[in-house]
Amino acid sequence: MTIQEVGSGDTRLKPIKLGGALITIVEPHQGHEVAYNRWYERDHFYAGCMIGAWTISGTRYVATRDHKAVRFPADTTVVPDLSKGSYVAIYWILAGKFGEWVQWGTDQVNWLHANDRMFEDRDHVHTAMYRLKGEAHADDDGVPAELALDRGYPGLVVMMAEPPEGSDAKWLVDWVTARPAAPADQVTAFTSVPLLANAPKDVPLTPETERVTLLCWSERDPLEDWPAYQKFADDLAEGGGRVVYAAPFIKTIPGTDTYTDQLW
Repeated sequence: MTIQEVGSGDTRLKPIKLGGALITIVEPHQGHEVAYNRWYERDHFYAGCMIGAWTISGTRYVATRDHKAVRFPADTTVVPDLSKGSYVAIYWILAGKFGEWVQWGTDQVNWLHANDRMFEDRDHVHTAMYRLKGEAHADDDGVPAELALDRGYPGLVVMMAEPPEGSDAKWLVDWVTARPAAPADQVTAFTSVPLLANAPKDVPLTPETERVTLLCWSERDPLEDWPAYQKFADDLAEGGGRVVYAAPFIKTIPGTDTYTDQLW
């Protein structure tokens, strides 16, 4: 790509390209949900991620008791308890700068710990770094993945899946991206990257596997389309794969404590 192409306004080659993500699912301790929400959105959302170079965008979603009630499968090995994980925060990282960002993020959160800027009354349910592997859209000329977080989709489904035995993550990414994204507006597919060895000890280390994490971005509350997500899991099972975690969320409303009284 040349400067002239970028200056001409031709964005077909994606001059800004998504490379990876940080996905963190967290459960505040009961009785501390308001304090947690305010700490996260007024401090940690920015100090922990957004101020870092190469961060494209960030967003937060929440699961009420009704959203948690439909999570599946019951025998998931991803999390110890499907009822845990009220909030998910997601950050997009610029392609080509992923490794630098992971190092910065590790150093930054260690600095925050050392300077008493963390929040003790919460548990990490799932936190990992991810590399983008593919995307699917309901509309061929729809919202680019790079803009998904800024789009502010009302709904999100976090789905983790595994390919058939003997197949790899590419098989699953190809299977997903060959399908229409509907009922989601778009789906972004990622594989995990282990955190650095000096990551904070309160964050469980996620081993590198052939599991694929799908972020399904929806124009409405995913509960309205939940049977379609269940069918997606059934279709994958027919092909030999399996969904090992499926959880719907809705968008938080920054600057408010909305939904903090509906978590349990």
